[in-house]
Amino acid sequence: MNPQWTQRLVAALLLLATGLPGLLFAPVFGMGSLLLPLVTVLLVCFAVVEVCLRVAALRPWRPVLMLVLGLLALGELEFGPGLPDSAMLRGLLDGVTRSWQLTLQSTWPARADAELFLFVPLAVLFAAVLAVELSRLPAVALLPGLAVAGLSQAYVALSGPVATAAGLAYVVVAGTLLAVTRRRESRLVLLLPAVVLAVAVSAGVTALDQGVRPSLALEHAAAPVPPLRVDNPLDEVADRLTRPGEAVFRYTGTAGADRWRIAVLTEFDGVSWRANGDYLRLGATLGTATRHARITVPDGGGPWLPSQPLLATVAGADPLVDPATGTLLLPGRRGPVEYELGWREPAVAPEALLDAGIDASAVSGGVGQVPPGVAELARTATGGLRPSFRAALVLERYLAEHYRQATGPVLPTGSGWAQLSGFLFTTRAGTSEQFATAYVALARLTGIPARVAVGFRAPPGGPGPVTVHNGDSFAWPEVAVAGVGWVPLDPTGGASRGTAAAAGALARVTAQARDALPPSQHLRDPEVPADRDPVTGPSEPDTPWAGTLLGWLGIGVVSAFVLVVVAIPGRRAVRTARRRRRTGPAAVVAAWLEARDVLRAHDIVVSRGATARELAGRLPSTVDSSVAEGLEWLARLVDLTLWSPYGADDRTAAQAWSAVRAIRKGFTEASFRTRLRAAFDLGSLREPGLVTE
Repeated sequence: MNPQWTQRLVAALLLLATGLPGLLFAPVFGMGSLLLPLVTVLLVCFAVVEVCLRVAALRPWRPVLMLVLGLLALGELEFGPGLPDSAMLRGLLDGVTRSWQLTLQSTWPARADAELFLFVPLAVLFAAVLAVELSRLPAVALLPGLAVAGLSQAYVALSGPVATAAGLAYVVVAGTLLAVTRRRESRLVLLLPAVVLAVAVSAGVTALDQGVRPSLALEHAAAPVPPLRVDNPLDEVADRLTRPGEAVFRYTGTAGADRWRIAVLTEFDGVSWRANGDYLRLGATLGTATRHARITVPDGGGPWLPSQPLLATVAGADPLVDPATGTLLLPGRRGPVEYELGWREPAVAPEALLDAGIDASAVSGGVGQVPPGVAELARTATGGLRPSFRAALVLERYLAEHYRQATGPVLPTGSGWAQLSGFLFTTRAGTSEQFATAYVALARLTGIPARVAVGFRAPPGGPGPVTVHNGDSFAWPEVAVAGVGWVPLDPTGGASRGTAAAAGALARVTAQARDALPPSQHLRDPEVPADRDPVTGPSEPDTPWAGTLLGWLGIGVVSAFVLVVVAIPGRRAVRTARRRRRTGPAAVVAAWLEARDVLRAHDIVVSRGATARELAGRLPSTVDSSVAEGLEWLARLVDLTLWSPYGADDRTAAQAWSAVRAIRKGFTEASFRTRLRAAFDLGSLREPGLVTE
């Protein structure tokens, strides 16, 4: 191949070997966001290589041209056409210094914003420049691309068949590069183990991963939230109820929301409740939305935006989100906010919900220093049932039947143990603040994971504009149910009285389970299936990690075996074909080299400097005589080629290869084991250095 075409091919393969790892960021940003900038960077780099091949004077400037033109192309693509300005330079600098960190502060898939994904094409650009400049050392030139691949796996480690396919695709590109750039047969000896090792490692990593984040994986980092000088939403419930006519927000949308949350509180130290969520930048989506609503929040109020627990999308605003609770935070909000909210609901059967177990793995806070008598009250309120969703409903019914909602111009406030003790044992009257917090505290004492949500009831109306007022202010408990998630309850009795005007699917199923709850005298624990733990719900299936590991390793070994079976005979066939294309004296020498390799594959010692005639005389007695005859024939042709003043013509070359065929035919009389070992003898591919081809 023409040297320049070889350089073009090598450059293209190296650019491909750096571009493919960039696509491994697809789970973070989506393929559509990455494809155009990556292709742009690689095309610019290849164009620079082509120009430098045509104009030798530019060759020393090739890395600088690739870097500058690549950055310029990225800037024009992401920041708009025009001359480079300070905004473009600042954006590119942020791409190097901040975008990788902003990506960790976002939910994934992240939004297709340049400030987030720009570090990926930049990393590919830098890797491409290094790879092209190291093209004289192909194996070393692959390292920058591998570094990009390692970075991508630190964000999201591929698993399963996708990881295996990606690894094999990279091996094909890298193997082609090494094959194109090889100069001696010994390179192939290095290539084959590399392919086998790559397949085995790919299969091994795939088997070990199985959805578990590697120990070196980068973790999400909470987005920085400025100090918020606002009141706890829970402390505002009573105050809002004393001003019931004041509008808070308005929404328009599909039915399915019986309450709107603005905060979820999990931590309780006996005095106060607080949230423990880590807010992230909201990415492109958190799932597929099945319900939508358009919400308008007027000026004023706190930084929280009305939301739903299983949040999917937010359009029209750029809030921070706590994915675990679905709460939205918009720090520094100025003026009204209008946004479209999309969410989804879990699908669960009523009969399955009533007998469901609790999710013991759910994160739940503490209860602080519990006053005397509260633990006994908790056991009484749950009817002595073990932790389950049925026990959660019994506790809800107990509070709804034995306590009442406070009314009047002065409402009780506070949710620490000092206030809750008065509510539970003395006044037995409170707002949803005391009902919700008392419920969560009692539930936790009986082993039911629970948390407090604060927000508003959905007033009657819809799907037209519905205005939510202060009078709809509401706090409620949520319990973690295995296989379902967090289920909202209403210990004030509002749900049982049918005040939920537009209940969603989960609320309707919960109401059916509530209606199916037997009277107190007939309470019993739900049946525990044989495969379910009585406390933690459905038991985790035995993790067949050993079997899975062995299975994937088996696949890796089989794949490596297939590669060896195909690669060694294939490589020999290619080498023989190349030798047979030679003409004149070179063809006779090539036939001699082929004969030596045939002998070595059959365990015949071919010493350095041995001639064909000498080898013919040293053959073991077990070797068929036709092999010796073929060697003698070949020796005469070699002598003729070396010493005859007429050299060797095509007829002589054809005879030399006929002698090689005679040698091969002689070995067909060997045992099957010998012939099988000779067919896959890796050592026969090595060039012993006896004669330079």
